[in-house]
Amino acid sequence: GGLSTLRVGSAPSGWAQHPQGGLSTLRGRALSRRVPLSRRRSLRKLLRDRGQLSHLWRAPGGPDASGQGCAAFSETNEPLINYLDMEYFGQISIGTPPQNFTVVFDTGSSNLWVPSVYCVSKACTEHTRFQPTQSSTYQVIGTPFSIQYGTGSLTGIIGSDQVAVEGLAVSNQQFAESISEPGKAFLDAEFDGILGLAYPSLAVDGVTPVFDNMMAQNLVELPIFSVYMSSNPDSSQGGEVLFGGFDTSRFTGTLNWVPVTQQGYWQIQLDNIQLGGTVTFCANGCQAIVDTGTSLITGPTKEIKELQNLIGAVSVDGEVRARVGTGGDKALGTLPCWKGPPWAAPEPPALFQYTVECSNLSAMPDLTITINGLPYTLSAQAYTLMEYADGMAFCTSGFQGSDIPPPTGPLWILGDVFIRQFYSVFDRGNNMVGLAPAVP
Repeated sequence: GGLSTLRVGSAPSGWAQHPQGGLSTLRGRALSRRVPLSRRRSLRKLLRDRGQLSHLWRAPGGPDASGQGCAAFSETNEPLINYLDMEYFGQISIGTPPQNFTVVFDTGSSNLWVPSVYCVSKACTEHTRFQPTQSSTYQVIGTPFSIQYGTGSLTGIIGSDQVAVEGLAVSNQQFAESISEPGKAFLDAEFDGILGLAYPSLAVDGVTPVFDNMMAQNLVELPIFSVYMSSNPDSSQGGEVLFGGFDTSRFTGTLNWVPVTQQGYWQIQLDNIQLGGTVTFCANGCQAIVDTGTSLITGPTKEIKELQNLIGAVSVDGEVRARVGTGGDKALGTLPCWKGPPWAAPEPPALFQYTVECSNLSAMPDLTITINGLPYTLSAQAYTLMEYADGMAFCTSGFQGSDIPPPTGPLWILGDVFIRQFYSVFDRGNNMVGLAPAVP
């Protein structure tokens, strides 16, 4: 079916100020472009099936606690990405003629990067690599690009070319061509690169993000994009990102609009977090980001530990801890630059999976996040992940500890576990996030 027309009144107040002259003029025109997202096996599942999950931590290295890596790390606008559990990917193309790439559409970062044909890291050779000489529209920019991760940095150079997203052709889009990638993080990943959808202030090297160029080049009717992630693991379509509109058939009721509190990430205020109807965390309000590039719901380690305890989740990867030492991998959600004794190091949250008894789900409490006065409730079925291994079902907690240091943090991250339940509209025109219960 086509897009249902946007009814006047179904969008936030303030649209009338848009240069398009309000919603009424939009009826019957092509409103937006749908980018289908496929849902594939996450890197964690792949590695676990191969028995390689713990190998990530055995390798020597990790950042030198006294060295530059740490200083650089604390200062970069580091995308809060936990690639280990990413499952939703979409297609874009770069260049003329088009070269296709699979990317994570990530509202937690602002750069576009793909592997370069000049990249010799093993991680690159396993993925599609961009060949600038094959594109007639490519222009060299040449600025060096670097994002620090715990197991090393992703480095490259900036180039410019036409980027096509489901038929929307963005011209002169600057993007990073990675020349080296930390292998442990990206080698087996199902995606080639990342397309960041956060605010320009987060962009490394001050590069204009893709969606900002879409707006500037009048490629979208409205300065919004929306994300749907299917909660049905068997569904042929994993989800979709819609540029320039939202699809009323994907949610029930009306969108509730929440102001962005800080324009970097898509950051909003939470009123509180309740477990089984009792305010348990964030009692005086707290900050959170809506992040399609994080698969779980994360919060401060101390509070998440308590939350796991309250829902009856137990840590299963305890034996890994001894191997972690002072390493750490931001790409896997952990904390580098630990200066204390190894045994006291913070747990690497991405690797510390917490399991629950699948048979207990119906007895486990609901988690309710209050946002702008309205309750967003996740049942235990929604906040746990069911996986199958060796013919057995096992259930893992969808919560993970992650300490984001001030001034950026502390932050809760509402990742895919949340977005699967609540259709999310990202409104750059009014700096709001719209949320409504997603149609399964």
